[in-house]
Amino acid sequence: MKLTEQQWRERLTDEQYRVTRLKGTEYPFSGELLHNEQSGSYHCVCCGAELFSSTTKFDAGCGWPSFYQALQDKVRYQRDSSHGMTRTEILCAHCDAHLGHVFDDGPKPTGQRYCVNSVSLSFNAKAE
Repeated sequence: MKLTEQQWRERLTDEQYRVTRLKGTEYPFSGELLHNEQSGSYHCVCCGAELFSSTTKFDAGCGWPSFYQALQDKVRYQRDSSHGMTRTEILCAHCDAHLGHVFDDGPKPTGQRYCVNSVSLSFNAKAE
């Protein structure tokens, strides 16, 4: 999905644009999906691609929604050497939206912690 910067600005809120298109970070413990415990799926706020299942969400205590696994082939990985450290950035595989970073300090079964900006996600509740 390729849009111009102007089209992204028109489609997203200022904060969504800053985080997803300019690789920003929302303040920890500020995201509305941080404490969401509903069953459902998490989608890219930019393009709507499904990225994470609520079954893989856990409370890492880090201030951002955390998942131990992304849906297969939905997230792209890129080396990030900004801010004086080396991390693995996670991006939406469909539209290249910055989502956050993945770390190797998560729970079993993967041992990974996908630390995701809440503002980069939308949530679709599962019908009960």
